[in-house]
Amino acid sequence: MSAQAEIFHRYSDKNSFDVSCVPVKQKIGTFFMGVIDYRDLIDITHTDVRRIDGERGFESYLGIQRPLSKKRVAEIAEYVNSFDACFPTAVILSVDGKCAEYDEQSGTLSLAPYVRESDDEDDEDIPLEKIAKVIDGQHRIEGLKGYNGDEDFQVNVSIFVDIDVASEAYIFSTVNIAQTKINKSLLYDLYDLAESRSPQKLCHDIAVSLNETEGSPLYKRIKRLGVASPHSLPGAITQAAFVQSLMKYLSRKPQQDRDLYIRKKKIPRADEKDKSKLIFRDFMIDEKDFELTDILWFYFSAISKKWPIAWNSEDKGVMLRRTNGFMALMRYLKHCYLYIGKFVPSEEDFLEIFEAIDLDDNHFTTDNYKPGSSGESGLYKKLVEVSPFEI
Repeated sequence: MSAQAEIFHRYSDKNSFDVSCVPVKQKIGTFFMGVIDYRDLIDITHTDVRRIDGERGFESYLGIQRPLSKKRVAEIAEYVNSFDACFPTAVILSVDGKCAEYDEQSGTLSLAPYVRESDDEDDEDIPLEKIAKVIDGQHRIEGLKGYNGDEDFQVNVSIFVDIDVASEAYIFSTVNIAQTKINKSLLYDLYDLAESRSPQKLCHDIAVSLNETEGSPLYKRIKRLGVASPHSLPGAITQAAFVQSLMKYLSRKPQQDRDLYIRKKKIPRADEKDKSKLIFRDFMIDEKDFELTDILWFYFSAISKKWPIAWNSEDKGVMLRRTNGFMALMRYLKHCYLYIGKFVPSEEDFLEIFEAIDLDDNHFTTDNYKPGSSGESGLYKKLVEVSPFEI
């Protein structure tokens, strides 16, 4: 064992690892699918982070992995401690053949460090923490370092033995580039099936109510699965946009709150520093769903009465009711709600604010506010600038 292997932080006390595996034969060759304890996985893996050599005038890829996202790792560390944490897809590893031996009879792949028999050999030692290179799954592995449960946490792995760097890069690109990302609106729609309460489910339920109730200012204006249905009005916003813009007023850590609900534990109310940000958190905790729905109904109804032409326009050049217009209005909602100071403001309360804003229907054009986040930010800043109360 090299001196280097003795100084890194250990999660298990093993120096060799037997992984129950089955060989899988595909066109790329044979690899092994197995199960390994999370502590063992942490101890034997390392990542080959991609570096950029700018001095040579072109990108020199010395590794295949992307730099770790600290935010993503923190999210996974929180997730692995939740009630129903699950990693159903395999972590993909590349192992040097000198560190691996497969026993067909027992179906066991034995992994161990490699030590040269003499200093004359060209080979280098492979210490414990270098046994397996991570092709895909580095964020999951780093996140698992934050696991503090008493229960077993096993991880399914796909292990490639003695493949070259080109094959590693090909597998990495296939997994990370060729795959289709999940539609966020579909993801939020799946919360409709959840039995337990959560910030995500509450936002979904309110979106459905406002979208499907005749007379609602958002009637048929929310694309449930992120794509327009036959009944959606032109320019409808995605359900993901609605949920994300509302959820920030309910929870700083929606996954953590969801986990508390599933475990039937008490949900903490907003502390003093968060009360002006999580303005609707108490509605969620006290199950005032109808009242929260009313606030959004009254708010957007007041907007539709102040700017009826812009709100109802199907012209692509009008942005008020499109996603960036909607997101800007949701950001401005917090200021209006805190200014009015009522538990459930009325439509008239909101309308009084908008009537005092000196902007006409012709103002909300894509010439003034470009599509995307820049237009959202521009409209929000304009609303703050012309607001009839101090922000």
